[in-house]
Amino acid sequence: MRKILSLFAVLASIIVLAACSSDRVLVVGLEAAYAPFNWSTPTKTEFTHELDGQPGVYVDGFDVQMAKEIAKQLDRRLVIKAIDWEGLIPALNSNQIDLIIAGMSPTEERKENVAFSEEYYRSEVVMVVHAQSDYLDATKLSDFSGVRAVAQTGTIYDDLIDQIPSVIHQESLATYSALATAVTSRSADVLVAELPVAQSLVALNNQLRMVRLTDGGFDTLEEDVTVAIALRKSDTTLLDEVNAVLATISIETRNAWMASALERQDA
Repeated sequence: MRKILSLFAVLASIIVLAACSSDRVLVVGLEAAYAPFNWSTPTKTEFTHELDGQPGVYVDGFDVQMAKEIAKQLDRRLVIKAIDWEGLIPALNSNQIDLIIAGMSPTEERKENVAFSEEYYRSEVVMVVHAQSDYLDATKLSDFSGVRAVAQTGTIYDDLIDQIPSVIHQESLATYSALATAVTSRSADVLVAELPVAQSLVALNNQLRMVRLTDGGFDTLEEDVTVAIALRKSDTTLLDEVNAVLATISIETRNAWMASALERQDA
């Protein structure tokens, strides 16, 4: 009888362990307000994922497709939380989330607090101006001499503003909706952003235009034009697993995901 009971105990333990391993969770943090990388929507589609703690609200975008693929390949159940930009790294280091997949640049300053994966997208820095701006035909940074420029708080784009000759560097703003309003209301002349975000803003607002600096733009580092996934420094195994997944996703697939996200966000 004792042997039978022991056998039942072993079997029960195996069942419990199997259940736990099959329900491993991967918690991802993002803004849900940084289209086309991520944005919230009330509509459930094949591309969206529910936002944790927000019934009836979903999140879509390039980052969501990346998060889904990583969770799928790691055989983990995906949970996505919407967190303000400034709160993402604190949330990661306080174990509220496992990964930040939010269009975040792997700057040296951020590397002091978190680890980063290999890059998962590469972009360029552009300007967004009013549709009737005097800077529509600008092609180089010096053409913007003396402008009133603005960017999002806590981003490398805000740091880059000071490279504009004689710039009036305005106080940064927390969201891209606020930044777009600053330009459309003419309280700022330009906002500095990365290409996919600028494309999204222009597609949604006919008062905005994008200007690409084809004849001489910002002096940027690799970290300024790439985005990567942030993890806790202690999560070395997860970092290796994430990098292994990224290695299986081709540049063509990533570009297709971004193009699709732009189309959906525009719609």
